[in-house]
Amino acid sequence: MRAGRSARGSRAGRGTDSGVAAGVRPGAVGMRRRGVAIALALGVVALLGGCGFHVQGRVPLPASLQSVWIETEDSQSDFAVDLKRALRASGANLATRREGASALLRIERDDLAERVLSVSGRNIPRELELTYTVQLAVEGGGRTLIPSERFAVSRDQTFTEEQLLAKEREQEILRAALARDLVGVVMRRLSSLP
Repeated sequence: MRAGRSARGSRAGRGTDSGVAAGVRPGAVGMRRRGVAIALALGVVALLGGCGFHVQGRVPLPASLQSVWIETEDSQSDFAVDLKRALRASGANLATRREGASALLRIERDDLAERVLSVSGRNIPRELELTYTVQLAVEGGGRTLIPSERFAVSRDQTFTEEQLLAKEREQEILRAALARDLVGVVMRRLSSLP
């Protein structure tokens, strides 16, 4: 016991009772650690920015797409609604008139197709493939930025007669998910414009 006390006493006698080395100001070690942590955090942010990372939903758009007029037959389709939301989230202005826009985004095709992949012995569909397709063109600054280009995404859906109502709801959910995926593809294409 006596040896333990003398060791503690000798440590206290050297001025290191708080675990800080002699000659270092109290609080300096904490500030140094905080500085290292801040430098490390800034380094991580710089690395993420350098590799192209960005917050989901916020895609950097070129200056030519800062004010966009969307021309479409169905402005309430899943794709059109999600595209407007994504453009706004990326800082684009949705023009209220075509004349005031710096770019025209024309949705020429916007549809969901269903294809039977397999059938049961009674010739009832067992598996479907849902494909959401859009075709669009973009003009801006008096020139064509994207000529008429087709984008499509698809997913499979299993099907049973007993769950008919549930499968109809699942198909609605899949359509909305496909539209969101398609908007992501289109936004990445728009961000690549000069």
